[in-house]
Amino acid sequence: MNPLLVAAQEVLRWLDTQDIRGCLIGGLAVSRWGEPRLTHDIDYTVLAEIGSEEKVIDILLQKFTPRLADARDFALRHRVLLLRASNGVDIDMALGATSFEVDSVRRATPFEFAVGCILRTCAAEDLIVHKVVAGRPQDIADIRGIVNRQLGKLDLKLIRYWFKAFGEVKEDPDLARPFEDALKQAEGLSKRRRKSPSSARRKS
Repeated sequence: MNPLLVAAQEVLRWLDTQDIRGCLIGGLAVSRWGEPRLTHDIDYTVLAEIGSEEKVIDILLQKFTPRLADARDFALRHRVLLLRASNGVDIDMALGATSFEVDSVRRATPFEFAVGCILRTCAAEDLIVHKVVAGRPQDIADIRGIVNRQLGKLDLKLIRYWFKAFGEVKEDPDLARPFEDALKQAEGLSKRRRKSPSSARRKS
């Protein structure tokens, strides 16, 4: 099996044994909802309420190797715990506490990536929000792939609700533009395909 899937499965099984709720949010989640791409690590959100971070961090450090000498302190400062799975794959573990992160984990659903390898990922809508907030070039490309594949299936009201909330916090009223641009482009492409001569011949 792909080493990333092996590592992701190891993480999820450990979280379940420790009664810690979490889900995939990074490149593996993109491969479920968007265009599969090369990724070298796995990204999770785990729920760690404000004030309970140390307990969650210490539980994770019992199982996984830290990638930094001060990984515990780094996680307490930045709410990201940098770990390594037993097979050497890097793990970025975001410690979630916001209402968005709590809802994202609650909405997560299982997906079979390979025979016998079922992993929880965030919903497509939540993945789009994660990607827009991150805002790196690869994130923008991922958004386009997700929108293209999931066009007509997305809960646009939910996505825009969170964009409005994050836009107010970040004081960025234009935060949603990468998503809205991707949606407009995907809808335009879909319309052109429906109107193309080949589409008309297939219908006749």
